[in-house]
Amino acid sequence: MTDTATIDTRAEREVRELLHDLVAAWAAGDADAFADRYADDATVVLPGGVFHRGRAEVRRYMAGAFGGPLKGSTSVDEPECVRIVGGDTAVVVSRSGFLLPGEETLPADRCRRATWVLSRADDGWRVEAYHNCPA
Repeated sequence: MTDTATIDTRAEREVRELLHDLVAAWAAGDADAFADRYADDATVVLPGGVFHRGRAEVRRYMAGAFGGPLKGSTSVDEPECVRIVGGDTAVVVSRSGFLLPGEETLPADRCRRATWVLSRADDGWRVEAYHNCPA
């Protein structure tokens, strides 16, 4: 029998891999790979009241951003707290933001604290909800 601590450790590692995959997709400017890690009906809330619903809308928004103002940028996402809830749900709080080309330090005006709600599906973890606000 596998104990709960082992399951939670494996789940936390998988959750951290999902976040790593999202950072890598951002660095590649790959809106498809980025959005594919979101649930079909995921929600995204960003500063200024920006609200997106659904994987397709996330893909469209990120494709426009990667082709425009975020071209060549990299994402910063450093998990501060990862909680596995009920085995198939995770809540993550991270320090996040993005670096524009040539930047090495996250400017204070782009420093965010993000909350992620993730769920485990048959094919891996997915983002169900994402929200960030100025840190």
